[in-house]
Amino acid sequence: MTSTAGVTGAPAAAQGASSSPGPSPSTDYNAFLKLLVTQLKTQDPTKPMDSTQYMAQLASFSQVEQSIATNSKLDSLLTASAVEQANQIIGRTVTSGDGTVTGDVVSVRITTGGLVASLADGSELEIGAGTIIS
Repeated sequence: MTSTAGVTGAPAAAQGASSSPGPSPSTDYNAFLKLLVTQLKTQDPTKPMDSTQYMAQLASFSQVEQSIATNSKLDSLLTASAVEQANQIIGRTVTSGDGTVTGDVVSVRITTGGLVASLADGSELEIGAGTIIS
Protein backbone atom coordinates (compact mmCIF):
# COMPACT_ATOMS: atom_id res chain seq x y z
CA MET A 1 0.00 0.00 0.00
CA THR A 2 1.33 3.44 -0.91
CA SER A 3 0.77 6.16 1.69
CA THR A 4 1.94 9.67 2.27
CA ALA A 5 3.38 10.97 5.53
CA GLY A 6 0.61 11.50 8.06
CA VAL A 7 -2.02 9.74 5.96
CA THR A 8 -2.24 6.14 7.04
CA GLY A 9 -5.96 5.46 7.25
CA ALA A 10 -7.55 3.87 10.28
CA PRO A 11 -4.50 3.72 12.54
CA ALA A 12 -4.18 7.53 12.44
CA ALA A 13 -7.86 7.87 13.28
CA ALA A 14 -7.43 5.31 16.03
CA GLN A 15 -4.49 7.20 17.50
CA GLY A 16 -6.47 10.44 17.49
CA ALA A 17 -9.39 8.73 19.18
CA SER A 18 -7.30 7.32 22.00
CA SER A 19 -5.09 10.32 22.69
CA SER A 20 -7.72 13.05 22.99
CA PRO A 21 -10.29 12.76 25.76
CA GLY A 22 -13.92 12.65 24.72
CA PRO A 23 -13.96 13.01 20.93
CA SER A 24 -17.30 12.18 19.39
CA PRO A 25 -17.43 9.09 17.18
CA SER A 26 -18.86 11.12 14.29
CA THR A 27 -15.87 13.49 14.40
CA ASP A 28 -13.48 10.55 14.25
CA TYR A 29 -15.50 8.98 11.47
CA ASN A 30 -15.38 12.20 9.43
CA ALA A 31 -11.63 12.51 10.01
CA PHE A 32 -11.18 8.91 8.90
CA LEU A 33 -13.15 9.53 5.71
CA LYS A 34 -11.05 12.62 4.93
CA LEU A 35 -7.86 10.62 5.45
CA LEU A 36 -9.16 7.80 3.29
CA VAL A 37 -10.14 10.15 0.44
CA THR A 38 -6.75 11.87 0.64
CA GLN A 39 -5.03 8.51 0.57
CA LEU A 40 -7.01 7.43 -2.48
CA LYS A 41 -6.25 10.71 -4.28
CA THR A 42 -2.51 10.49 -3.63
CA GLN A 43 -1.95 6.81 -4.34
CA ASP A 44 0.12 5.71 -7.29
CA PRO A 45 -2.31 4.92 -10.15
CA THR A 46 -0.05 2.09 -11.32
CA LYS A 47 -0.24 0.49 -7.87
CA PRO A 48 -3.77 1.01 -6.52
CA MET A 49 -4.67 0.14 -2.93
CA ASP A 50 -5.28 -3.54 -2.36
CA SER A 51 -8.98 -4.09 -1.60
CA THR A 52 -8.16 -6.40 1.32
CA GLN A 53 -6.07 -3.65 2.95
CA TYR A 54 -8.90 -1.19 2.37
CA MET A 55 -11.39 -3.52 4.06
CA ALA A 56 -8.96 -4.13 6.92
CA GLN A 57 -8.72 -0.36 7.50
CA LEU A 58 -12.52 -0.03 7.53
CA ALA A 59 -12.85 -2.96 9.94
CA SER A 60 -10.23 -1.59 12.34
CA PHE A 61 -11.88 1.83 12.30
CA SER A 62 -15.23 0.21 13.02
CA GLN A 63 -13.69 -1.48 16.07
CA VAL A 64 -12.31 1.84 17.33
CA GLU A 65 -15.70 3.49 16.85
CA GLN A 66 -17.41 0.69 18.79
CA SER A 67 -14.83 0.98 21.59
CA ILE A 68 -15.53 4.71 21.92
CA ALA A 69 -19.28 4.05 22.13
CA THR A 70 -18.72 1.29 24.72
CA ASN A 71 -16.53 3.55 26.87
CA SER A 72 -19.14 6.30 26.75
CA LYS A 73 -21.88 3.91 27.86
CA LEU A 74 -19.66 2.52 30.60
CA ASP A 75 -19.01 6.04 31.92
CA SER A 76 -22.77 6.67 32.01
CA LEU A 77 -23.33 3.41 33.85
CA LEU A 78 -20.65 4.21 36.44
CA THR A 79 -22.12 7.67 37.02
CA ALA A 80 -25.60 6.22 37.49
CA SER A 81 -24.21 3.68 39.94
CA ALA A 82 -22.44 6.40 41.95
CA VAL A 83 -25.63 8.50 42.12
CA GLU A 84 -27.58 5.47 43.34
CA GLN A 85 -24.95 4.73 46.02
CA ALA A 86 -24.98 8.37 47.11
CA ASN A 87 -28.77 8.32 47.38
CA GLN A 88 -28.68 5.21 49.57
CA ILE A 89 -26.37 6.67 52.23
CA ILE A 90 -28.00 10.09 52.73
CA GLY A 91 -29.59 10.14 56.17
CA ARG A 92 -27.63 7.14 57.40
CA THR A 93 -24.76 7.01 59.89
CA VAL A 94 -21.25 6.36 58.57
CA THR A 95 -18.08 5.49 60.45
CA SER A 96 -14.57 5.53 59.02
CA GLY A 97 -12.67 2.27 58.84
CA ASP A 98 -10.45 3.23 61.79
CA GLY A 99 -13.41 4.51 63.84
CA THR A 100 -12.10 8.09 64.22
CA VAL A 101 -14.84 9.80 62.19
CA THR A 102 -18.55 9.09 62.58
CA GLY A 103 -21.74 11.00 61.88
CA ASP A 104 -25.02 11.31 60.02
CA VAL A 105 -24.76 11.94 56.28
CA VAL A 106 -26.50 15.14 55.14
CA SER A 107 -25.17 15.20 51.57
CA VAL A 108 -22.85 13.31 49.28
CA ARG A 109 -20.43 14.65 46.70
CA ILE A 110 -19.37 12.45 43.79
CA THR A 111 -15.70 12.84 42.81
CA THR A 112 -13.42 10.95 40.44
CA GLY A 113 -12.05 9.10 43.47
CA GLY A 114 -15.49 8.03 44.71
CA LEU A 115 -18.07 9.33 47.14
CA VAL A 116 -17.39 11.95 49.81
CA ALA A 117 -20.02 12.21 52.54
CA SER A 118 -20.70 15.53 54.27
CA LEU A 119 -21.65 14.85 57.87
CA ALA A 120 -24.03 16.78 60.14
CA ASP A 121 -21.11 18.16 62.20
CA GLY A 122 -19.52 19.72 59.07
CA SER A 123 -16.80 17.14 58.58
CA GLU A 124 -16.34 15.03 55.47
CA LEU A 125 -15.61 11.34 55.06
CA GLU A 126 -14.50 9.61 51.91
CA ILE A 127 -16.57 6.47 51.45
CA GLY A 128 -14.18 3.61 50.73
CA ALA A 129 -12.95 0.26 51.90
CA GLY A 130 -13.66 -0.30 55.59
CA THR A 131 -16.31 2.45 55.88
CA ILE A 132 -19.26 1.27 57.95
CA ILE A 133 -22.74 2.45 56.93
CA SER A 134 -25.55 1.87 59.42
